[in-house]
Amino acid sequence: MITGSLVALITPMSADGAVDTNKLDDLIEFHINEGTHGIVAVGTTGESSTLTHEEHANVIRQVVKTVNGRVPVIAGTGANATHEAIDLTRRAKEAGADACLLVTPYYNKPTQEGLFQHFTAVADAVDIPQILYNVPGRTMCDMQNETVVRLSSHKNIVGIKDATGDLERGEALIKALPDSCLVYSGDDPTAVSLMLLGGKGNISVTANVAPKSVAQAAEYAINGDAEQAKAVDAKIATLHENLFLESNPIPVKWACTQLGLCGDGIRLPLTPLAKEYQSLVREALVKSGVLSE
Repeated sequence: MITGSLVALITPMSADGAVDTNKLDDLIEFHINEGTHGIVAVGTTGESSTLTHEEHANVIRQVVKTVNGRVPVIAGTGANATHEAIDLTRRAKEAGADACLLVTPYYNKPTQEGLFQHFTAVADAVDIPQILYNVPGRTMCDMQNETVVRLSSHKNIVGIKDATGDLERGEALIKALPDSCLVYSGDDPTAVSLMLLGGKGNISVTANVAPKSVAQAAEYAINGDAEQAKAVDAKIATLHENLFLESNPIPVKWACTQLGLCGDGIRLPLTPLAKEYQSLVREALVKSGVLSE
């Protein structure tokens, strides 16, 4: 059972856009030392949509090797074509990932029945724990709670990352799902609240720059300590807001460069953080205590 703060890890890149394998190893050690409970490799924040399939598989292999069993590794393997999702999920299993994270197919706007058949096909094809991922703000595809409940009966489907930010809907989903299917937040501003309602973790962008605080907040919230969880979360609330001033992962990658965690590489069509937002992101880093003035 994977729980807690699961960092949606950036993929560090050099100025020419090549994956920086040395910095990737450094990031993993940083997160383990800071108390992050699990690593999510090549998800949205890891720029999975701009990596080739070979690069995608190589990053997963490297993360698994460097982590070496110290924390769970969840590999992003979603795609908008079912055969591609199956291929990526197979590669992740071969690489030794503990679980896979599969986003709803984007752009082609499948029906709820299409979503059910898509995720069932992947779960049937690859025997590895799989976490569904619903983020309609990015995909323009919204998987309804009823569809998630249908899918939860499959032995390989063990959870869902709910990035809707809708707490009422999230609470209803938690109540409707069996205990074997966990709900994780995919929305940093509401993550503590969702975990206090019964969510079991936070797949977090903010954890890239404030891993210790995000991990502490998750531990408190999962254990039902609302006062402590909210107190820790309040200190990083500005990060939750300002790390989304432009499309993720643009702001968080810029923030990581300010902390010396990676270089400034990012792949088109994403571009470096606009100058007008840099002072705001820096202000959030200072306010949260992860960067000195």
